[in-house]
Amino acid sequence: MHWIDTSIIVLFLFSLMAFGWWQSRLNTTMTDYFLGGKTIPWGVAMFSIVATETSVLTFISIPGIAYRGNWLFLQLAIGYIIGRILVSIFLLPKYFSSGITSIYEVLGNKFGSQIQKVASGVFLVTRILADGIRYLATAVIVQVVTGWSLPVAVLVIGCVTLVYSLLGGIRTIVWIDSFQFVLYLAGGLISIFYIFTNMGIPIREALSDLNQMGKLQILNFSGDFIHDPFIFISAVVGGMFLSFASHGADYMMVQRVLGTKDLASGRKAMIGSGFFVLLQFAIFLLAGSLIYIYLGGAPIDKDREFSTFIIDHLPIGVKGLLLAGILSAAMSTLSSSINSLASSTISDWFGGGKADLKKSRIISGIWALVLIGIALLFDEGDSAIVILGLQIASFTYGGLLGLFILSKMKRDFHATSLIMGLIASLLIVFYLKQMGFAWTWFVGISVMVNISITFIIEGVIYRNVKG
Repeated sequence: MHWIDTSIIVLFLFSLMAFGWWQSRLNTTMTDYFLGGKTIPWGVAMFSIVATETSVLTFISIPGIAYRGNWLFLQLAIGYIIGRILVSIFLLPKYFSSGITSIYEVLGNKFGSQIQKVASGVFLVTRILADGIRYLATAVIVQVVTGWSLPVAVLVIGCVTLVYSLLGGIRTIVWIDSFQFVLYLAGGLISIFYIFTNMGIPIREALSDLNQMGKLQILNFSGDFIHDPFIFISAVVGGMFLSFASHGADYMMVQRVLGTKDLASGRKAMIGSGFFVLLQFAIFLLAGSLIYIYLGGAPIDKDREFSTFIIDHLPIGVKGLLLAGILSAAMSTLSSSINSLASSTISDWFGGGKADLKKSRIISGIWALVLIGIALLFDEGDSAIVILGLQIASFTYGGLLGLFILSKMKRDFHATSLIMGLIASLLIVFYLKQMGFAWTWFVGISVMVNISITFIIEGVIYRNVKG
């Protein structure tokens, strides 16, 4: 890298750590550390949600999807918006009225501490594996675009994130997330502007050529909706269930909303994030399509299209800004994972009221080291492990969402019924995957299996007890 690009990245990294140190003075209690004292502005929480769910894989892969194909991926974002509306209607009111720190306390209040710990345990395993492996995959991309070795990429991302996460807590994380969201979105817009001014043909002609090639197609109403994730019904319904689960039953996402002052603010942050995800997808899909025109459709390794463009074609300075955007996407997910893992551990396993700020930071540090260790332990050659890690949320989200839906019902359930339903929801996803079902159906079907099996087992237990 040129020294100017390197200087931009170094300044960016030191600024993050300095901001974490400066914000640390505001943390005096566990509520401050994990919920920002419930003073987080809803706009900041909204941007933080988008940044948290946007990993480097998303940052790099979405332009690649448009480069190789079209814009059908945008159909998912329609479902994402609907899913977040469902979260805001059915789940957020209970979260805010209960005065909880971890959302799994809602399950504990309804079904007992055993189910609370089971749900929290599923969340912890999901986040450790999914984010640990995603962190590794992110470091691989950072290695490619910066020229660093893989261990150096892992340690730079991990250590900087560790410092500002431990010092500043969730308040620092959401503010930095918001800045990082603006930074990498600006990176996408700068790429678009650069291509528009350097591709050698008028904008209208470029878009017309893309449209004639079918590369701007957004909606798809034909095909096999069972096996094709990008048929309209599959994408929208699947995106709806995925967002309903990820933003309603995954504490890492809900935590940002719980840091706002009230339900109305939380709903604005939750629903607004869906629209900004759609905007983000559209910007990076457009960037990918324009890169296709700019490079003349040259064959490039899968998911290397955007990084190749950054490395080989952007001018000095602009390249440094885009690399900072890539690091931003990497650290926003990692920092959020560290804080939510610690919060769930303390609230669901140790009894939140017994923890102080020092213990909160210690547990955050332990989880950070675990995630760094996972990324260092494996490498990109461990393909089976990497694939499992990246897919694990698809296996667990339906089960968690099913538990929260059951908690809304007026009747009680035995712990055995709930656990059997949860296990069945995990197993059905393995079966669906083996049968070649589109991944967009995994969450919805696993939710229905979870609820159905719970009722079936409950009926058997109820009859036996009554008899």
